[in-house]
Amino acid sequence: MSEKGSISIHAQNIMPVIKKWLYSDKDIFLRELVSNACDAISKYKLLALKGEVPARDDYRVDVAVDKEKGTLSVSDNGVGMTAEEIKKYICQVAFSGAEEFLKQYKPENGENGGIIGHFGLGFYSAFMVSAKVEIDSLSCREGEKPAHWSSEDGMEYVLSEGERSENGTTVTLYLNDEDKGLLDKWTARGVLEKYCAFMPVPIYLSEVKPPKEGEDNKPEEPEKINDETPLWMKKPNECTDEEYKEFYRKVFNDYDEPLFWIHLNAEYPFNLKGILYFPKLKNEFSASEGVIKLYNNQVFVADNIKEVIPEFLMLLKGAIDCPDLPLNVSRSFLQNDGYVKKMSDYITRKVADRLMSEFNTRRKDYEGYWKDIHPFVKYGCIKDEKFYERVKDALIFRTTGDEFLTVSEYKDRHGKEGEETTVYYTSDEKRQAQMIELLTAQDMDVVVMDTLIDNNFMSFLEYAERENKLRFMRVDAGTDALTEQGENDQDAEAKLKELFQTALDDKELDVKVKQLKSEELPGVISVEEQSRRFSDMSRQWGRDMGIPEKRSLTLNAGHPLVKFLQGEAAEEDKHEVCRQIYDLCEMARQPLTADRMVAFLKRSAKILTKSVEK
Repeated sequence: MSEKGSISIHAQNIMPVIKKWLYSDKDIFLRELVSNACDAISKYKLLALKGEVPARDDYRVDVAVDKEKGTLSVSDNGVGMTAEEIKKYICQVAFSGAEEFLKQYKPENGENGGIIGHFGLGFYSAFMVSAKVEIDSLSCREGEKPAHWSSEDGMEYVLSEGERSENGTTVTLYLNDEDKGLLDKWTARGVLEKYCAFMPVPIYLSEVKPPKEGEDNKPEEPEKINDETPLWMKKPNECTDEEYKEFYRKVFNDYDEPLFWIHLNAEYPFNLKGILYFPKLKNEFSASEGVIKLYNNQVFVADNIKEVIPEFLMLLKGAIDCPDLPLNVSRSFLQNDGYVKKMSDYITRKVADRLMSEFNTRRKDYEGYWKDIHPFVKYGCIKDEKFYERVKDALIFRTTGDEFLTVSEYKDRHGKEGEETTVYYTSDEKRQAQMIELLTAQDMDVVVMDTLIDNNFMSFLEYAERENKLRFMRVDAGTDALTEQGENDQDAEAKLKELFQTALDDKELDVKVKQLKSEELPGVISVEEQSRRFSDMSRQWGRDMGIPEKRSLTLNAGHPLVKFLQGEAAEEDKHEVCRQIYDLCEMARQPLTADRMVAFLKRSAKILTKSVEK
């Protein structure tokens, strides 16, 4: 005796959406079916605790692929369903069997027993890849009959008595021709490892092969796919360093050891567990390769969901399990509510606390991996003010002398109470070596700020520390620390300014004459800090607006070449020396352009020749 019927809730309109748009990846159907199977086993366990069914210790989910028949099946030995339950849970789309079950059998401790999904839309993801789907189920209730359900389109079905003899459910998919690649065992294994690697019930995969005459046709031994107790489910004090490293290698296929990790383990006001790793960066840009895997009751949901994971922490690698997440039907997107925001804030706080702990208790180690973690930390400070407030005392800067100083330590060395503190920095230690040497000779510390994020970070710090009067200045941005105090000869300065402007054909050039602390240099070129930062930033973002940088040439009043320019030499010779001085000063900052370098070399040869002839 069989019964025919139609799926309720306007399935004619819903099924095309399910097949094409509900899930972003077609292979996600396997996650839905396996998690439903795990739910069925979780339900059985709850009934066993109540004494309503016999307890057992052989729970498992079996996935089998059969190329000859073109089928993929998912089978469990869980609670099973009666014909009436199939009609109720399968034939009414979007009705949650898990929800009703929990209302009736809510555990005394208030937990959900690990029940994850729904009979309903999750099951119907099978029709994304199937020409036909069958269910064979036998309820664990004593005296119930097995049931068989079949549908070719997810809208019309046939329900009849089945032949299953053991409690549980088997869902069999007859795959579409274009989806039969999933019958390859290695392909199926990859999908299971992606979504089901840490589900809480043993999952086995096998391939059904037709018997061959004359061969030993023993059935293939099923291969266990998952680890039911991932490391994040343990308490931090139960885990060893080697276990953390092995988990990192296994999940991320990264054989460079992580720098350190953070074990998240919250039970109130929400349930959240996980492990976040700070990876070792191979280069400045590899930070973008971070992956944080999000799980719901050990079921993989997605990578890098921004509502739960703060954006700057997506540079890290890790796994986070949030059983309380408010997921929609596909488990692939989050409702952006206050509850999720609290989780995000908690994760941010735990990361900040760990950074402060590392800085305070293991500073030498912290300094050792600062090069690798500083992009995370700086980006986090810029993006999240609360994060900055928590970690600001652990922000350190490497100096050209290979020391590490905090802002407070730099102020203690070079600042004065109530006055603005200037932090001198270099963006290129080799190109700016001469200016660095001039400053370090005055016992000034020069910090290294040579990564892409540093321009933005310095501006952020200046704003955040505005009450403490902090500013950053590149070594070639000014001469205050390089000049002696004293009155300038205004008349001499005006004449030299006119001379250089004429020689260089640049009426906008600002020329000053001061006594430099170094007797060796004829002068230095400085570029006003804010104009250069703006220019650098616009180029960085591919929007060079062509705004000229504000430059100044400061001549060393006591240098012989400057005195030569103030003497009675021929105007042409003075112009040659002006151009030579200017190019020498520019070379101390950055390489000359090709044309300018050619002119400099020719001029150098000409000046040397004149010197020899004299």
